[in-house]
Amino acid sequence: MQHILALDQGTTSSRAMVFDHAGRVVASAQQEFRQIFPRPGWVEHDADEIWRTQRRVAALAMRRANLAAKDIAAIGITNQRETTVVWDRTTGKPICNAIVWQDRRTANACDKLKSRRVGRNSYAELIRRKTGLVVDAYFSATKLQWILDNVPGAKTRAKAGELAFGTIDSWLVWNFTGGRCHITDASNASRTMLFNIHTGDWDDDLLRLFGVPRAMLPEVRSSSEVYGETNLLGGAIPIAGIAGDQQAALFGQVCTKPGMVKNTYGTGCFMLMHTGKKPIMSRNKLLTTVAWRIGNQTEYALEGSIFIAGAIVQWLRDGLGIIKSSHEIEALASQVSDNGGVYLVPALAGLGAPHWDQHARGLMIGLTRGSTRAHIARAALEGIAFQVAEVLIAMQRDSGIRLKELRVDGGACANNLLMQFQSDVLGVPVIRPRVIESTALGAASLAGLAVGFWKNRGELAEQWRADRRFVPKINPTTRRKLLAGWSRALERSRNWISE
Repeated sequence: MQHILALDQGTTSSRAMVFDHAGRVVASAQQEFRQIFPRPGWVEHDADEIWRTQRRVAALAMRRANLAAKDIAAIGITNQRETTVVWDRTTGKPICNAIVWQDRRTANACDKLKSRRVGRNSYAELIRRKTGLVVDAYFSATKLQWILDNVPGAKTRAKAGELAFGTIDSWLVWNFTGGRCHITDASNASRTMLFNIHTGDWDDDLLRLFGVPRAMLPEVRSSSEVYGETNLLGGAIPIAGIAGDQQAALFGQVCTKPGMVKNTYGTGCFMLMHTGKKPIMSRNKLLTTVAWRIGNQTEYALEGSIFIAGAIVQWLRDGLGIIKSSHEIEALASQVSDNGGVYLVPALAGLGAPHWDQHARGLMIGLTRGSTRAHIARAALEGIAFQVAEVLIAMQRDSGIRLKELRVDGGACANNLLMQFQSDVLGVPVIRPRVIESTALGAASLAGLAVGFWKNRGELAEQWRADRRFVPKINPTTRRKLLAGWSRALERSRNWISE
């Protein structure tokens, strides 16, 4: 068995990749699925559609690699995090659409929660100490609470043990194992705002606070072990690795030593710094999260979460129609040498770290008669990089570690213009690896370690190779001017008041 199958269930598509022992992609398949927007600020997915597309691309990737089940040593799963699914344990059917991590319907509930106190402390501080997270609609707890409060009969059925909750990893494992396994791993559990990262278990105080019965929660397991097997891909294959997409990317980039940092450019943008075996609680509005749990050892990371990154390019394509394909953005933006004074703040779903402003809105400013489609395209790409720069500043303050290089991955890191500008505004080298699908590679690595396909992390580190190194090309004065312009635009975005 010379291959690992990685399932990468993302926000806009389901993907599957087959890796060989050298960590190379042998075959892949991908299928997009519907994005559902019932109301402004609401984002939903059809969980059944996610399951169908993920199973389909898994089989297709194996077929393209000309592999049977006997040729696959294990399956690793990585997933969009925080997205919340509730389903009937008997029928296996969701009781409503999945509420996506981008969804903002519970923003007001989060604001009310922030104002409440328990003893001398605010609930926000209690939650931060236990979970490492800020109170925000981004996380699963208030989404699950909303489902229990708004889907008829859901609360009663949950208390009776008839309903199951899970993030997307749990939903996929449940379906691949025919309902035999209701599990999650520690990295995904740490994104729910219900999991105590210090005890490594669901927290009873938080379950009471959000009205969530423990009976509906999955069992929390390590990120690398054999959980069960599936027989839905032509034979028995063990499922042996699970990690949330960003933690999987950290592992795939072999950022396994304290101070190593990766940034993933996908629908959103996520920077993680490995901080070792003890959690560092942020003083600069970053998240403290579980990186992974292997065996009995939990490792942690600091994270800066940016809600809109590649999604702003999709918006230029689908919303404004100034490009026909996302791949056109680099060529269009390259038609101009700078942004021409145009700044685009991509706060289409509020702002994540380090601001956590649920009510900020997207803004384009600096337009003149001379502004063109190319300036807007360039401003969109620069808006991604500016957000990353803000997160890095906060991360260095929290950790006391000065970044030496940034490892990058995700689809948008193939954009050379974006990567060069990222290096320019950060003032450090940006390193793109040979395999930019680090998320899927991380899931494959965790699964491979569990079944002995790879011996240890050292063997994985030896396989990591850089593809291209981007170094800063602008001077500090220019960098400061660009960041100052961004700060002015950002302030306008945060002061937006909707009538």
